[in-house]
Order: sequence, then C-alpha cells, then structure tokens
Amino acid sequence: MEDFQQIDAIYSASEINEIDQLSTHTLEVSPQEPVIIRGSGSTTLFGLSNRFDEEFPQALYAKLAPEEFKSTVQQINGVLKKSLPINIKLLICGCLCCCCTLGCSLMPALCLNNRTKLSVDKLIDHENNRLYHKLGMHWRLCKRKCASSNMLEYVLVIEFLPLVPIHRPD
Repeated sequence: MEDFQQIDAIYSASEINEIDQLSTHTLEVSPQEPVIIRGSGSTTLFGLSNRFDEEFPQALYAKLAPEEFKSTVQQINGVLKKSLPINIKLLICGCLCCCCTLGCSLMPALCLNNRTKLSVDKLIDHENNRLYHKLGMHWRLCKRKCASSNMLEYVLVIEFLPLVPIHRPD
C-alpha cells in the first residue's frame, strides 16, 4: 500500500532534479583500459608482424572464453601466414630492381601489404559482428608506436564498449 502512495506523490522540480543527478552519478561506469596484443612473430614487414601471441590476457578473464580468443587469433595468424612469404619475395625482388624501375618495383609489395591489412580488418569486423559486440567488446587493428624505438607497428586492440543503462528511462 505504501508503494502506491509513492507513485501518486507529487514532487517539486528541485526534488526531481536532485533525484536525476543522483541516478546519473550511480550509472556512470569508469571506462576500462583497452587490452593491447602486440605481434610476437620473428618477422615484421611494413609494421605488420607475421603472428600474434595466442596467450590469453589476464584482463579478459571472466569476460571472454579462452577458446574464443584463441580461435580469433589463430584465424588472424592464418591470414598473416598466407601472405607474408609472398610479400617478402616481392620486397626482395623489388629491392633488386629498384634502381632500374625508379622505385616502382616496390609497389607490388606495398599493395600486397595493404591487401593483407584489409583482409585482417575484414576478419576482425566479421568476428566483432558475430561475437564480440554481443559481449561488449570491439577488436581492431591499430598502428601504435613501439616502446623501444620510433617505429610504428600494428597491434590488436580490444576495447570495452560502454554498457547501455537499461533501467534508466528515455
């Protein structure tokens, strides 16, 4: 009976503003730091490593199954494994013929590298739509500066999407 009396109660505008301020403060969630997975391969060509580490990061415990993480990283490593040997051969041939072609012989290696990045991005987008957006995560391939030098490298970044407050009315 007491609950029904609260429903029919009339509040002033200042009381409503205080209630709204309290509810917005309780809904704010501090954003989590993204998880960064660096390349762990022995060869890096144009910033793209030949493989990423399949070890499950500590920050993903209780948020993602280790099998799903491993499966996604294995798929990415498969794309990299297919294209890197060809890319190295094209780069070596391009360097040998560079003087005669005024640098144009390096274009096939650069184009294949861009195609590899696009393939990895496409795979990551598919996995995001299939699984990770439902879990509140977003994977992407991103350029980051190396800690040891001024070189840039491509890393996998796993960001956590903000949760939508379902208890708050529109």
